Parts: sequence; structure tokens; C-alpha cells
Amino acid sequence: MDWSPLWISLATSVTATIITLVAGLAAAVWRERRAGPALALVDGIFLLPLVLPPTVVGFLLLLLFGRNGPLGRLLLKLGATVVFSWPATVIAAAVVAFPLMYLTARAALEQVDSDLLEAARTLGATEWRVFREVALPLAWPGVLAGTILAFARALGEFGATLMLAGNVPGRTETIPIAIYFAVEADEFHRAVMWCGADIAISLALLGGLYYWTHLQGPQNARWARH
Repeated sequence: MDWSPLWISLATSVTATIITLVAGLAAAVWRERRAGPALALVDGIFLLPLVLPPTVVGFLLLLLFGRNGPLGRLLLKLGATVVFSWPATVIAAAVVAFPLMYLTARAALEQVDSDLLEAARTLGATEWRVFREVALPLAWPGVLAGTILAFARALGEFGATLMLAGNVPGRTETIPIAIYFAVEADEFHRAVMWCGADIAISLALLGGLYYWTHLQGPQNARWARH
């Protein structure tokens, strides 16, 4: 039995989640501090991977990172390529998971009491310290929920990954891709096994999400207020 799809999926999801955590949180902080009708376009761009079909997202990434794409040509000059490689699976997973991280992080930051932030600023705290010691601890349950949802979304990504990374056994074959090609080859026992593995991981993530948001979240918020 080849277990490489499991390890590739886990490595891809963990890496993509770290990227989306940093990028999504930074984007949420930036957006939360600004207002104006023109920013609706920014929100639309950030949320576009959430509403577009994954194959469309994958095709756009292929146009961007392909040999004739702007980033693809730049990478070729540096002697590197992304298409049909493991980094392509990470890029595809990170792009489709980003909107979930952005939405939950922004919603969590908007729930933070602005009076607490102003009080910290009045006491002389810098913006970075206000964010690190006041806003982030209070918003952490929501940020953690977004991180878990982003991981689950990255784990289940199929269409964009297949378009950009293809199906290279041992390199880009994730669990969803392994399921698809197992069904195509009439290997239903293999497809069922990978479905069970995906369901087990997803249930564990949802259980962890429930625990942290419903049990640990209020405790962390009270601790941050004190």
C-alpha cells in the first residue's frame, strides 16, 4: 500500500495553513483598520477563490505560474518551475483556503471591544503591542477556528491542485486526487480507504474546533481581559 498521498496531503495542508494564517491575519488586520466603498473591491478579490469553481482558480493559477505566465517566466529565469511540483500543491491549497482564514480572522477582530484597544493606546502602547497583547488574545478563538477551517479546506482541495500540480505519484498525488484516480481505475476498495482517512481527519478537526471555540474560547477571553 502506497501511503504517500497521506503524507503529501498532510505536508501540503500544514504548509498551506501556515501561509494562510500569516497572510489571512495580516489582510484582516489591514482591512479592519480601513473603511470606504472602494475596499469592497479588495474584499471581492480576497473572497474570489471562495465563490469560483476550483478548476477556474486552478486555471488562473496555471496562467499565472505557467511557462508563458508572468510569474512563470520570472521563475524560469531563476532556473525554477512551479507547475507539476509539490510547491504547486501548496500554492493551490493556500489560495483556496485563504478566504476562510480572512473571513474568520476579520470577524474575530471586529468583535474585539474597541474601548479596550483605545485604553491600551491611551496608556502609551504601540499599535504592534496593542495588537499582540490585547486584540490577538481576545480574537484568538476566532483565529484558531479559521486556522482549523483553512487546514480542512486545504486537505480537501482537488480541482485547483489537479490543474496546477497534476497527478504525479509520490510528489503531487494528494488524498482527493488519489480517490479520483482510484475510482477511475475501478479500485473502489482503495477509494473507500482514502475516503475513510479523509473523513477521520476532518472529524478530528471539527471536534477540535468545537472544543476550542466552545470551551477554551471564553476562558481565553476572560484571561485576556484581566
